Formats: sequence, structure tokens, C-alpha cells
Amino acid sequence: MSDAIDCLTMNGRVVRIRSIRPDDAPALLALHQALSPQNRYLRFFCAGAALESEVRRLVRPAGPEHLGLLVEESGTVLGAGSYERVSADQADFALVVADDHHGEGLGTLLLECLTVAARRAGIAELVGEILPENTAMIKVSRDLSPDVVRSLVVENGAVHVRVPTLPDEAALAAVAARDRTAAHHSLRPLLAPASVAVVGAGRRPGGIGHEVLAALRNGGYPGALYAVNPHADEVSGVASFKSVDRIGTPVDLAVVAVAAAAVPQVIRQCCAAGVRAAVVLTDGIGPDAQADMVHAARERGMRIVGPHSLGVMNTDPAVRLTAAFSPAAPIRGGLAVATQSGAVGVAILQEAARSGAGISSFVSLGDKADVSGNDLLAYWYDDPATRAVALYLESFGNPRRFAWTARALARRKPVLAVKSGRCASGRRAGIARPAAPDNAVAALFEQAGVVRTDTLGELLDAARVLTDQPLPEGHRLAVVGNAGGLNVLAADAAEAASLVLPDRVGPAPNPADLGAAATAEALVAAVRDAAGSGDADLLVVTFVATRTNDWTAALPAIAAVLDEHPDLPAVVVAVGADGAPSRLGHRQVPVFELPEPAVRALGRAAQYATWRREPLGERPRLAGIDTAGARSLVQRALAAGAGRQPPAVGRSLLAGYGIATVDTRAATDAAGPAVAGQPVAVPGVELVAGITHDPLFGSLVMLGLGGVHADVLDDRVQRLLPVTDRDARTMWRTLRAAPLLTGRRGAPAADTAALEDLLLRLGRLAEDFPEIAALDLDPVLAGPDGCAVVDVRLRLAAIGDEPEAYVRQLSA
Repeated sequence: MSDAIDCLTMNGRVVRIRSIRPDDAPALLALHQALSPQNRYLRFFCAGAALESEVRRLVRPAGPEHLGLLVEESGTVLGAGSYERVSADQADFALVVADDHHGEGLGTLLLECLTVAARRAGIAELVGEILPENTAMIKVSRDLSPDVVRSLVVENGAVHVRVPTLPDEAALAAVAARDRTAAHHSLRPLLAPASVAVVGAGRRPGGIGHEVLAALRNGGYPGALYAVNPHADEVSGVASFKSVDRIGTPVDLAVVAVAAAAVPQVIRQCCAAGVRAAVVLTDGIGPDAQADMVHAARERGMRIVGPHSLGVMNTDPAVRLTAAFSPAAPIRGGLAVATQSGAVGVAILQEAARSGAGISSFVSLGDKADVSGNDLLAYWYDDPATRAVALYLESFGNPRRFAWTARALARRKPVLAVKSGRCASGRRAGIARPAAPDNAVAALFEQAGVVRTDTLGELLDAARVLTDQPLPEGHRLAVVGNAGGLNVLAADAAEAASLVLPDRVGPAPNPADLGAAATAEALVAAVRDAAGSGDADLLVVTFVATRTNDWTAALPAIAAVLDEHPDLPAVVVAVGADGAPSRLGHRQVPVFELPEPAVRALGRAAQYATWRREPLGERPRLAGIDTAGARSLVQRALAAGAGRQPPAVGRSLLAGYGIATVDTRAATDAAGPAVAGQPVAVPGVELVAGITHDPLFGSLVMLGLGGVHADVLDDRVQRLLPVTDRDARTMWRTLRAAPLLTGRRGAPAADTAALEDLLLRLGRLAEDFPEIAALDLDPVLAGPDGCAVVDVRLRLAAIGDEPEAYVRQLSA
């Protein structure tokens, strides 16, 4: 964790958490002196505590035995927290929060940060004693992890609390819930503002500020609307002021469209005027100016989108916010969109309007100086207008936080994404931030349940199905229509989309081709039979318009039948029907122009539904782990020198986590030099496994096919932390070589349970020791009697300043 981070309170205000310095002593003393007698008693178990001594304890320099943190807002200290190590793996913690700031989540924020720092210091538990009547402090402990209630023990008149520093699934869920509440309060002025000021609204059409003001006015924005232009009293019929601070009434959202050199001054004016959110459309603002701008905004609790943003939109009839200069106005719907690229944003809005994909809200993130995709995911979780989320991503600020934020959202609403920079040339092309390795992105999306598409068109196709149609209960596809060729293409596309076509659906063969001469009545009857048969989980209806039929009558008739079966996901492929609607019936069944994209969209819906039905998985208890011994080993090894470690260090580290290796002993050949000698390992499938470390993604656990062809076949999978039992199962099953592990051509099946246990232990090792820069187990022989780790290579490195998954930190 960085020395200073910005976080959100539960009511959406921005506060800073940082290490305590010696010069904080006067402010800390004032904090303690201002406590009421009751709160001072609850903190110190007595009313006459020696406050000067407590402050001296807090301002001691941080080290392996002690850490002190404080939380401040606009330079005012609101609370403090600390821990003191009492044993190798335990530390006492203490918290204090100003009387008039209880209930804002400040104590929970401090405790979250203390647990992260303690875990990095090798501390497994934070322990504390709380008076039974100190219900607020007990609630803080429970907030950190709901399961902490199991460890509450009353002894000698005090409640003894034990808080594990490694969060479990319940703790992660609790963090995510707090994150969503804070994000909702923080971003509401951005996405549902009661008032908007457009700064830089010129009088002439064509300028960005003028056009955004016109879009807001013409879109029917119902709130208070202001223009800011020092040279005009009104712009396009909207009252204009010389600066934001001259408006004289509170402003929720400022849309900034001025020259780059003027942006910092405008942001300072917005801060002084109490503006709660700003969208900076201006490009060309350097990183230092961006950092100063964000720092000023957070000092006053203001959130910023951009710079280099296209704008924001919200189609809610009560909001009707069109604070953007996109030429396309979205239709109302259930898809929320976040994009880093303004140009891609224009393309998404244009294609969405053409295809009938309705938008709930739209945010062009631009350079992501402050508001990030993670913030928006947390906000959209509880947004009733949003039924699915679409993301265009070029980079990740904190992919570890993205993983659990997106996963929580995806259990409730589909999350779709296009990630650019998949190839080397794409990673070089115009991306300001370092591009993430694609294998790590693939692992992140798979674990989080994100529906990844290759193109924007495929993203919107899938969004149309996932937003407006029910989730399928399986992968059985029925194809019915009057277009034989289209039916064949749909059937061919089904296999690539992991869908299966039963031989028959109801009384008819599948696909069912009624021929181009079929009447509307016959087509409707066939669709009704297929939809009501119970033999299919998804339905494609194909229709080709000719001179001998009337699509204006046929399509509404088909829509009426599909409305009778609201629980069956369905799409219609209409060819030759110029002017056909993009959606049909009350169910808003999507209409496609070609069968292949329609089937691909259904396939993605089926895959997402399968992921959502499966349990998330959990980290099982693993026997035979000696964390303290492993910690001592790693510390000694790092003290001797980071980098490549002797084989004995790697083997000892694995042994501490219950991972056995094939015995190795020194031997001497006839010529005299020492060589490695090993007993013959058990036969099995040759695999590779291990841990890699990425500065952004953190540690990843890897499994792949080994042997001489490993580099050519590149059959490997990775998973981010934490690795659950579900992750361990899916890792080996995802390999193309998986059939080798289940027995092939009479070969015995490998002990896949032992392989999963190995992966889980590697995951726990990676969680406990981010100092592992690389760990290669090559080869690992997976046989019927277990897994044999033959060779180990270990590289250690000091922990850098990397983003933390479980700290609710705003983007740096």
C-alpha cells in the first residue's frame, strides 16, 4: 500500500489515509483531547488516560513492530489507527475516530489498511480488546469480516477480537458491499446531477462547449442549467456567468470545455464553489497537471471524469442527461457503457442506435485521472436502470480490484468487455498506459465471469441478447424458419459457439426448414411447436422476405408467438426485409440481419448463464502449512540476496506448504565433478506449474502442458489470486491436453484431485508471499498415484508499491 491513499467514506466523501509522521503530534493530541469522556473511556478503559503518552506511541517511526495510520479530510485529522506486534504472527490493533465522524466508515477504512500492511509484514492476525458496551468498535470489527463474530470472546470484562489479515470470501463480499455504497454516493452527482454548468460554452455553434450545452438543453435536461462564459450574459438562451463561483447556487456537475492551459484554474474555481463532480472534455493536459488537478479536487471531495472525455449520458426519464458531444443520441435501454476511447464511444453509440440496443448510462473515461471503470462497476451494481454493463478497456489501473468488483457484479448482471492491445502492434498503438499481458487479462475475465468479445460489433450483439432476453437454462439450440441456407449457416455457427442442436425439437427435425413458400400461418405454427416443446434452451427463427410473402405481417405474428414464451431466449434473423424493426414484441426480441452473429450472441449468453449457475468456489482449509517457518525462510533468503535462489531454498519453501518434491542428492561421476542424482519419478503426464508475478495483476498461478513441445503448443492457463477450488478444477480442464489427464487410449487417468491440491497450495503460497517473483515447477508428472514435482526454480524480490485488491483506494 502506498504511503498515502485516497478513499471514499460511506457517504461518498473523499478522505486521505497516510502514515503518521512526527509532526502530526499536535493534531493527534487535539483529536484525543476532543473525545467525549464516554468515548475516551471506551477507547482507553479509563477516563484519565495519559494522552501525551498515547500520541508518542503513535508518532514513532513505522517498522516491523509498529505502524500508525491517520485519516484526514482537507488537512483535518479525523481518526487514527495502529498496530503493535506482540508475537511472530500477531499484533494488537487500536482505533480512534473523532466524535462527530462516527458512522462514516472511517474506522473500517483504517482497519482495512492496517490488515493489508500487517499481512505484508508477515502478521496473520490483528487482535484487540473492546469493552462490551463499545458497540461501534465491535461493529467495525464485524464490518471487516462477518465471520469475525465467531472469534468474539468475553474475558475479564472485555471482548477479545481476532481479525485475520488474509480476507476470506465473506470478508471480500463485505468489502465489495461497502465499496458499492460509497461509490453510489460519490458518483450520483456525476450521473444524476440536480444542476449542471458548462464551462467554456461559446456563443458560436460548432464549439465543444456550445454543442454540449445545446445537447443538454435539447435533450430536455430537467435540472438547473448554466453556461460559464466570461464574455456573455447568455448562451443559446441559457444564463451565463463569468466563472463557476459566480453562479451563487450549488452545482452538482461541471462540464469543462476550455483550453488545456485554463483547466487547472477552472478546477480550482469548481473546488472553491463546492462543485461535486466535473467532466473534463479538454485534451492535451500533461501528467503533472493532471496529478495537481486531481489532488485539488480530492481535497474538496470532487470527482473528475477525464480529461480527454467525450462526456457522460443518462437516459433515465427523471435525469435526461446528455452532457457529451457525440453526434448520436442513445435510445433508452438497460445497457451501461464505459469506454476509455472517445472515438470508440461514438462508434458504440452509433451502432447501438442502429441496432436498437438501448443505453441506460454512458461514461467516456478518457485518461482516467480519477474516476475509473472500477468505480463505475461498483455504482452500476445497484443501478435499477442497468441490466448489463459493456466496457471498452485499453488499460487497467487496479486489475486486482477489478477482479472482485466485476465478479460481484457479474453474479447479478452480465458484464461484457472488449480489451484492446491483444497483439504487440495493438499494444504499441496510442495507448498511454502500459498494456496488460493478454494471458493475464484472459485469466481475469474468466475468473470474474466477464463476457469477452473480439469486436465491438460482437459486444453489442451479445449485449442485445443479454440485456433483453432471459438467461438460457442450457446449450440446446432450435432453428426454425423458411430459409434453408440460413438454417445451415446457423447450425454451422452453433458448434463454434459451444451450442448443440438436438436431432428433433418437438415433432419436427432440427433445423426445421419450411421452405420459402411457407405461409405465415405455417411458420407461426412451427415456431409455436419449437418454443413449447421443452426440447430446446434457445431459439433462432430465420425469415427470408420474397415477393411471395409479406414480412410486415409475418414478423409481428412471429413476435406474438414468442411473447407467449417469455422464458425462452430467442432471436430472429430477417433477410430481405428492408425497414424491419430491430426488436420485436413485448419481449423486445432482437432482430439480426445474418445468422452467424445471432448464434454467436446466443452462445455467449449460454456460456455466461453456465458460469453464473456454478458456485463461485472457496478457498478450502489446507493442512500441513507452516506459514511462520516459510516466512522466516523467505526473510533469510532475501537478506542473503534477492534473485535466483539455490534449489534447496525452493524445495524447503514448497515443503512448508505441503508440496513434496522428488528427492535430489549430490553424486559424483567417474571424472569427479558433482552432478544431480534423482530416483526414477513416477510415470505420468508431463506438466509445468508455478507462480508468476505482474506489477499490476499481482501473483498468478500457472498450469500448462510440459515436455519438448510445450513452447510450440503453448497450452497454458493462469489464474489470479485467490485460487479457489473451482479455479483449480477449471484450470486443468481448460487445457487442450486435458484428455491426457482423464485417460486416453487405455492409459490410466491421472490423480486430478492431487493436481488440484497442488494448485491450491501454490495459490496459498502466492497469497502469503508476494515476494515470489517467479516459481517454476518443471516438470510436474501427473500420474494415477499423485503428482511428482521433479525440479524447482525460485526467484525472490522485494515487494514493490503495487495496487492492493482489498483496499478501497481511488485511482492514483
